Amino acid sequence: MKEFTPITTLVFDFGGVLINLDLNQCILNLKKLGIENVEQYLSNFGQKDFFLQFEKGQIGTEQFRAEIRKLSTETLMDAEIDAAWCSFLCDIPSEKLDLLLELKKNYRILMLSNTNPLHIEVSAAAEFEKAGRNITDYFDKCYLSYKMKMAKPDVEIFQSLLESEQVDAGQCLFLDDGPKNIEQAKKLGFQTYLVNPNEDLSFLMNI
Repeated sequence: MKEFTPITTLVFDFGGVLINLDLNQCILNLKKLGIENVEQYLSNFGQKDFFLQFEKGQIGTEQFRAEIRKLSTETLMDAEIDAAWCSFLCDIPSEKLDLLLELKKNYRILMLSNTNPLHIEVSAAAEFEKAGRNITDYFDKCYLSYKMKMAKPDVEIFQSLLESEQVDAGQCLFLDDGPKNIEQAKKLGFQTYLVNPNEDLSFLMNI
């Protein structure tokens, strides 16, 4: 197991680290809505064009839907767009939810996520509610790209978190599934851990 120096704060990415992703299903569902070449906009580690603008809070949900409609050959209802887009996010394994609650007893638990209103307020909220809780039960604070108007791996989003938390980067362990995000965090002095798909994070109980 990787060795870490003393840690006070755990900083979790969300998609691919805590909640499972299904990019292929999302792409398939968007194509069913008449949107071709959607692959050029989406990946597990970052979005492009208006998808990225949505995650940076530069456009809202209504404009995001309008941009989807521009790409489609069909007449689309809001619910159809939302369902296809939210199919990107799947489930949060119950053991990871339990782990967060245990870790919260000894560490400050933060989320730092490139996300958007539909994913966090619809998909994520539903997953937390399955356990009879909400997101604030698991995290001391959530730093969300669309609210901060910035996204990983830009240095500003990491600096903003550190300034808000008044914590030294070296006291933070940052967990992400995106190599570029990990690389940026390392440059700023964070301790880091690159998470593999579907990885069990129970080792965190022994750091």
